Amino acid sequence: MRATTTRRGRTRAAFIAMTAAGAMALGACAGGSSGGPGSDSTQAEEGGDGDGVEIRFSWWGSDDRHQTTQEIIDLFEEKNPGITVVPDYTDWGGYWDKLATSTAGGDTPDVITHEERFIADYANRGVLADLESLDVDTSEIPETIIDGGRVEGTLYGLATGVNAYAMMADPQIFADAGVEVPDDTTWTWEDFVKVSAELSEAAGDGVYGTQDIGFNEAGLSVLARQKGQSLYNEDGSLGVDKETVEEFFQIGLDLQESGGSPDGSRTVEIQNAGPEGSLLGTNAGGLGVWWSNQLGALSSASGNDLELLRMPGETEHERTGMYFKPAMFYSVSATSEHPEESAMFVDFLLNDPEAAALQLTDRGLPSNLSVRESILGDLEAADAKVADFMAEIEDEIPDAPSVPPNGAGDVQDIMIRINSEVLFGSMTPDEAADAFLSEVEAATS
Repeated sequence: MRATTTRRGRTRAAFIAMTAAGAMALGACAGGSSGGPGSDSTQAEEGGDGDGVEIRFSWWGSDDRHQTTQEIIDLFEEKNPGITVVPDYTDWGGYWDKLATSTAGGDTPDVITHEERFIADYANRGVLADLESLDVDTSEIPETIIDGGRVEGTLYGLATGVNAYAMMADPQIFADAGVEVPDDTTWTWEDFVKVSAELSEAAGDGVYGTQDIGFNEAGLSVLARQKGQSLYNEDGSLGVDKETVEEFFQIGLDLQESGGSPDGSRTVEIQNAGPEGSLLGTNAGGLGVWWSNQLGALSSASGNDLELLRMPGETEHERTGMYFKPAMFYSVSATSEHPEESAMFVDFLLNDPEAAALQLTDRGLPSNLSVRESILGDLEAADAKVADFMAEIEDEIPDAPSVPPNGAGDVQDIMIRINSEVLFGSMTPDEAADAFLSEVEAATS
């Protein structure tokens, strides 16, 4: 059934919005605050339930995404006469500041694009609607993907598409060094350290086995899940123990000390250079961990045919640890005056094959499996390879991690700083584990 959500009282809405804005301040960057509905927006004269309705849709991205999204909006309006979708977009740096400002002013967009590190900040303050009270078809979206948008059991976001944190390998680097690409169905974390050191020694001439893995908390999340833990519990508390965090930092130190990865200075330098300046991207390394949607950029930069591998340790511990990360979420404002039409638009974005043909994998590999199947023939070679890999590991992923809690937007900065201390010898893995747990707990409390 469709939602019966109504606009809340002015005082309550203002309070919710202002507290949300305050919570977002730490994760926001400076940006514009323009982009509300225009008074002269064109509306169709005829239509069904949505006759004369105007809704606002916010998103971030590049100019290419903006242009494609406008084409998708045009298609929706053509199929749904009487509903006008007002675009409200900016780049990533200005998006969160702009969203916090509009929310604080009681002018929350009807349909909001969200990211997993920040969705709980808004959901916990009543800014977002329960999507299960709205008429959005999720029958073609796997439950593990749907669950990734739940905060304390309530569905506040539906994934636009999914990525996986995975190992990438350059078979050409391995072949030139005379080293076999590891078997990703059986390799352990110890195997990863050993093969990286072996590849560095065999390749020589400034080529390393792998780029460091410790700058993104996603790697720790995978290791924790393999050991039956979780980075965060459903209530937002930390679910990983000190031993696991210490082990994660120790893996990075072992890689460095064995020669499998560069020294601290070189590691930080290449980490700041992005995919194009990475070891894989510059033909200076055989392995590296990246989000699956970055395969195309890495392959293009390297000029080689890179491969996706499962993370080490998937058969080593109690269970598998890899997971499908929502590329981003679609949410609906709890104070929208047009929840039905907003839900219709979200349904269209997720489930319409013509919209998917325009968008392809720009917002991740589509979460709707039928829609995903419909675009496979239109994908670039790297994206098609990602689709095959995701289909291959799908049955090995039993569940989704809990949505990160309030304050999780600070955690990657914490991880980057502490991991750098380990690589430069300023902290032991034991000290790093204590510092990480203490700082993350403070940030997310």
